[in-house]
Amino acid sequence: MKKLKIIFILFFLFLASSVQALDVPYLVGHVNDYAHLLSSQTVSDIEQLLKSHEKRTGNQIVVLTIAGLEGEVLEDYSMRVVEKWKLGQKEKDNGVLLLVAAKDRKLRIEVGYGLEDYLTDALSQQIIKNVIVPQFKQGNYDKGIENGMFAIVKVVRGEIDSDDLQKSQDNLWGQVMFYLLVMIGMLVWFYLLPGALKRNRMISIASLWGGGSFSGGGFSGGGGSFGGGGSSGSW
Repeated sequence: MKKLKIIFILFFLFLASSVQALDVPYLVGHVNDYAHLLSSQTVSDIEQLLKSHEKRTGNQIVVLTIAGLEGEVLEDYSMRVVEKWKLGQKEKDNGVLLLVAAKDRKLRIEVGYGLEDYLTDALSQQIIKNVIVPQFKQGNYDKGIENGMFAIVKVVRGEIDSDDLQKSQDNLWGQVMFYLLVMIGMLVWFYLLPGALKRNRMISIASLWGGGSFSGGGFSGGGGSFGGGGSSGSW
């Protein structure tokens, strides 16, 4: 009888934990700010950066912010997210997830199999420690996440290494601002053009920032796989 009671208790505990498991939200774009940490301008800027990078390389880098983990282990939840979203291309496994749990003050970079040789566990930890966390500690989520995304893009392109990431995060912010100013300058120049020239220049501007259309539409992963590569941190 005692053994039967223990079995029932364990069974109901299992059911309770299953019911209370934190849901994986819908994948709506490169930026999934469910914790509402980012300004609309930052969301737009990061979307443009990651969309352009994906069009050029096929690498699918995505941000997810959530209010809290509700008792779930960060690494377990991160794996559940990437298993459901299937970020990256099926044969290349070139997806990356930056997960931020606001109330728990925890974050993780999850790296797909195909990018583990580029965005190593050590480099992921350096991005978290040297680029993102210093801004989070100041309450600056916009700058922290934008700098983090910019660093991840540069690393997987092979444009910066561990020595670069040891430098002040202000250097990365300067590069972000440079690219944003270039983009703004191009838009101003475009709108000052006469009508006919404006129409002719539209395709070249779109091509420069990754080609294709900027119109809306569905967004989904491409079937990529993950094996637990990456790193976690807190602030």
